[in-house]
Amino acid sequence: MRILLVSDLHANWPALQAIQERFDLCLCMGDLVDYGCQPAPVIDWVRCNVQHCVRGNHDHMVAQNVLTNGAGGYRYLSGVTRSLSRERVSEQDRLFLSKLPVTKYLNIDGRKFLLVHATPVDPLDEFATADVDFWKKRIAGLNVDVICVGHTHQPYTLRVGDTTIINPGSVGLPRDGDPRASYAIIEDGKIQLRRVDYSIQQTLEALDASTLPEVAKKMLQDCYRTGALPNGRKHDAPASVAESKKMEPT
Repeated sequence: MRILLVSDLHANWPALQAIQERFDLCLCMGDLVDYGCQPAPVIDWVRCNVQHCVRGNHDHMVAQNVLTNGAGGYRYLSGVTRSLSRERVSEQDRLFLSKLPVTKYLNIDGRKFLLVHATPVDPLDEFATADVDFWKKRIAGLNVDVICVGHTHQPYTLRVGDTTIINPGSVGLPRDGDPRASYAIIEDGKIQLRRVDYSIQQTLEALDASTLPEVAKKMLQDCYRTGALPNGRKHDAPASVAESKKMEPT
């Protein structure tokens, strides 16, 4: 069986379209919306092509109209794009997002899988890097062979005891300095982390045509072109909001 793993699509339709892999099963670790300007076709693609998808923190916040406050960095972008996301999805789309499970256990080819956006302890928000000691505490007693996660926008695989953790990275908004769409393939028990070029220009055109503030457009342009906010800078957010102390992931 050939399994496609995707996560953190973030309404970047050109990036998602660029993934042309053959697959028998597609698993998605959430965050279909926010940041990008084309959430509707992304949601529709997931609805039609993904057999199992879990809810990300952005999916939850768009579905429930939860506000995010932040003066800079990704928190600012999360908050400022939230209204755009809600405007551009239907009530049916919001219902779809709200009904996504926060965790999903599967048996695939005799192996036990757990799908979760962040971590088993905190399915929506905990930030999990490729650290063995960190993960030992999160998988204790789970008795699963493979845990598929997202949220960090940085791809990795990690072996912790008898469990393999796979983070395919972000399709729509990578944060590891590589702007190409990131995903993973599992075939015959072998894991491949892959990247693919996509038409960033199409994503930028959709961004430019949006009603987002110019500062947000500039920040997102940098993210799409470089795979990060260059040099970790926050840019100048609106003066009415206090400056964030650090760029926490959202």
